[in-house]
Amino acid sequence: MSINLLKKERKDLILKEINVHTRISLGELVEALSVSEDTIRRDINELAEEGEIIKIRGGAMSKAYHHSSNLKETYAHSHKVEIGQKAFSLLKEGMLVLIGGGTTIREFVKLIPEDFTATFMTVNPLTAVELLDKPNIEIILIGGQVSRYSQMSIGGEVHHRLSEMKADLCILGTNALDAQGGVTDSDWETVQVKKAMMKASDKVAVLAISEKLNSVMKMKVADLQEIDYLITELPANSPELSAYQNSKLQVI
Repeated sequence: MSINLLKKERKDLILKEINVHTRISLGELVEALSVSEDTIRRDINELAEEGEIIKIRGGAMSKAYHHSSNLKETYAHSHKVEIGQKAFSLLKEGMLVLIGGGTTIREFVKLIPEDFTATFMTVNPLTAVELLDKPNIEIILIGGQVSRYSQMSIGGEVHHRLSEMKADLCILGTNALDAQGGVTDSDWETVQVKKAMMKASDKVAVLAISEKLNSVMKMKVADLQEIDYLITELPANSPELSAYQNSKLQVI
């Protein structure tokens, strides 16, 4: 009985880690839970069979992020809606916006009024589909090979297209964020595309629920000094955000 209880608690922790970070590797789960990779792999297989998560190469992804998801609510839905409302305050009519993907980005897109006019470029096919509901938004999808890990376009053509443009604002989600470690991820190709997106933009806004704060993954996307806006559901003057305040970064 105790073994089953421990197993349930472990699987609950795995599910929470996946929901918080959207995608996570086996290695990161091993480190977070201090158990063997074989144990994590078995738990991931069971959670996938139970329909709780989506298995991806080398790890797992939140079910809410998958293209076939029919979930009515994503993890931390109310927080993501609040973040989306704050992010919308950065938009101005006629802007050229470069935007990523993820469940927080999805909630942001849903909040854009139908009469709002702007051009959105994205490397994420799911974001492009979400934007189709906005009749006055011009949508440009940067195509290429699609990563199963991040569900975004990757490869040389993507980098070439991004190098030729300068957006007014780049809006990105993140899997992990830390005051010292900055913005991090665990997939090399995803990191390279996010770096190119930031370089192609005048201003950069990172959207993250507070549960992602003070967490670090293996690969650096950017230091805090490379970000202009950090948007969470917390009040800007919250003590939890004090370590993220600097002369360049505006916490919203």
